[in-house]
Amino acid sequence: MRDIIDIDTGAVVAGQTTIEQMGEAILDLVIQVANGEIRTKAELKVQEDFIPWKRGVSL
Repeated sequence: MRDIIDIDTGAVVAGQTTIEQMGEAILDLVIQVANGEIRTKAELKVQEDFIPWKRGVSL
């Protein structure tokens, strides 16, 4: 899903990086986006929708 995910945090689960290191990477990404240095995948794909996930049963 590289075309829709801005940062892959799976390296933490795989034991390749720490939570602290990943937190720094996420913060760096947020700063780059805020500064206009990079654009998010949603911006590039002009996706302006928001679909929250529901937990449990929904009718």
